[in-house]
Amino acid sequence: MNFGSNLKLLRNRLKRSQEEVATDLGLTRSTYSGYENGVAQPSLEMLVTLSNYYKIAADELIKKDLSKAKESELTLIDKGLQVDAKGQKLRVLTTVINENNEDMIELIPEKARAGYSAGYADPDYLKVLPTFHLPFLARDRKYRSFPIKGDSMPPVVEGSYVVAEFVQNWMSIRNGTPCIVVTKEEGIVFKILHNFLESEQSFKLISTNTFYEPYMVHVNDILEIWKFVNYISPELPEVRMDDSMLSKSLRSLQDEIQELRTKIKS
Repeated sequence: MNFGSNLKLLRNRLKRSQEEVATDLGLTRSTYSGYENGVAQPSLEMLVTLSNYYKIAADELIKKDLSKAKESELTLIDKGLQVDAKGQKLRVLTTVINENNEDMIELIPEKARAGYSAGYADPDYLKVLPTFHLPFLARDRKYRSFPIKGDSMPPVVEGSYVVAEFVQNWMSIRNGTPCIVVTKEEGIVFKILHNFLESEQSFKLISTNTFYEPYMVHVNDILEIWKFVNYISPELPEVRMDDSMLSKSLRSLQDEIQELRTKIKS
């Protein structure tokens, strides 16, 4: 087990002493030193605390030999970017194809929504989902359809389904991009994204309904991101006329009134 040596390596990268880290964690120096030297084992609660402190998953903190990790990997851990935000490692997706070897779009039904964050990578979960095909979408990209809940993203209403494209490289997401974000805690959410990966290792999630406050989600809490392509809605969106359309409509109404007046006079 590499737990003690990993703690020491990560502490040294932070340029902190055992005394300083122990103070941060509410421990005595001897207790923390025992963890690094392998003479003491932390409780499960303390293991989670150490994992959060060093911004690395608990299983990697225990099992992985960080002394053999590349500097680029360690730099990502230093920044809190434990996941592969750049998509340099292939994110494998289970997919369904039809008899013509065309990639099908899996539709996540409302009843399956709650289990998606646990089953998104499980072939047994995905293979029983309903599928459909949209021939006008690019063949070299992966799409999935997600159910929308709530009123936070008008004009997309509750009961709609968003068709979205899988995003491999999260760093490429531009500010203002509408996306389906699959998180560990909230599951499926549909929001406008602002990219703060470089500065805060997070995305800001914004609703089009201004009643809902924007909030930050750390990259390590995100499982998948899918970029909005189109949506299927049970309701016709409200039509809003711009100034030119309104002026044209008003002129047309005035012409009709004038025509009626002329007829009445004659």
